[in-house]
Amino acid sequence: MIARYSRPAMSRIWDEESRYLRWLEVELAVCDAWAAVGRIPQNAIQAIRARAGFDVARIREIEATVQHDVIAFLTSVAERVGPESRHIHLGLTSNDVVDTAQALQIREAADLLLQGLEGLRQAIETRAFEHKNTVMIGRTHGMHAEPITFGLKLAVWHDQVRRDVARLEAARARIAVGKLSGAVGTFAHLDPETEARALRALGLRPVPIASQVIARDRHAEFIAAIALAATSIESFAVEIRHLQRSEVGEVEEPFGKGQKGSSAMPHKRNPVGCEQMAGLARLLRGSMTAAFENVPLWHERDISHSSAERVILPDATILLDYMLHRFTGIVAGMVVDARAMRRNLEASGGLIFSGNVLLALAGKGVTREQAYDWVQGAAMKARAGGGDFPDLLKAEPGIAATLTAPEIERCFDLDHQLRHVEELFRRVFGRA
Repeated sequence: MIARYSRPAMSRIWDEESRYLRWLEVELAVCDAWAAVGRIPQNAIQAIRARAGFDVARIREIEATVQHDVIAFLTSVAERVGPESRHIHLGLTSNDVVDTAQALQIREAADLLLQGLEGLRQAIETRAFEHKNTVMIGRTHGMHAEPITFGLKLAVWHDQVRRDVARLEAARARIAVGKLSGAVGTFAHLDPETEARALRALGLRPVPIASQVIARDRHAEFIAAIALAATSIESFAVEIRHLQRSEVGEVEEPFGKGQKGSSAMPHKRNPVGCEQMAGLARLLRGSMTAAFENVPLWHERDISHSSAERVILPDATILLDYMLHRFTGIVAGMVVDARAMRRNLEASGGLIFSGNVLLALAGKGVTREQAYDWVQGAAMKARAGGGDFPDLLKAEPGIAATLTAPEIERCFDLDHQLRHVEELFRRVFGRA
């Protein structure tokens, strides 16, 4: 049974109270920076630190009149701080606070997502080693190709998740920046040294230059990394869905005790979790489109990006967080039928080794075109029910004149076909 998603931590990052707490954190860091250079008296900073706070309901009440969230927030804080509140927001514009605080939220969300990706990576690695030597048929164009192992399939997933981690880490580093340079980015009312001091206290780097806003290509990169991670999950889920088809029956997502697959057909065990992954990945790719549209803004700032970000940043991080939790459970609990894999591999009667015969003939000096014609002829006859593929190969005069019966039989050696599994595992996992 897949555990229910119960991780409110991601949601809390984006709720109203957390957002205002981050705003207050930025404002206080700036006050501390000003106090360090004597712009704010020590007794004032002590009073601000002691009394600074806000009331969410009061902010909503004020905003209903002023129609400006940052002004409403500052008014609520001022009501608690008293006269010393005149030192709060010195030299800042609203977006200095909003963009810098949002970077703190994104960084925190990215850390949770990286934890989730690591959990998925570990689950895939565990199952990969469990099935390192579980032989199955590889498929291209949906058709039988050549043998692989289920562990190798999972190793491909693992390598892709590792790239998802690298992309998200890079995006996290790029977004962990702030700006306190004022209405058009010129530091007209707050100097770069004070900015650097305040941002250092917040664990952020100053952007080299900004307008009123931090350029939105950084945010687009973050959402793109999320959308790519979701698309990776979808691609793995689609593979499970194909392998769970009745005609294949090689892998199933977990099916819990008491779970029911259909209101009308009691026999059904549907891959609903994997189908859900596909649907949610579509939503996240939609968020990526909105994030890219947010990059072009008018002059030094407009707010067309703001309304979209209030939706896509919480939604994208929460959705991927859920997908990681859900799909990690699917990977950990998926049922692998090694007997069905072997049965399907053997269903072609050895046709999947045709490439080995082709290479053996070429190695004896036969032209590729001639060898292909001989092997394909025998293969098509076998597919049509005209006989056993190895026997048809031995009966083909050109092949029989070139390869001995033992040489033909060696072309069907499964162990030889998969002799590099250990090396592939070392390349992916660093161990075999």
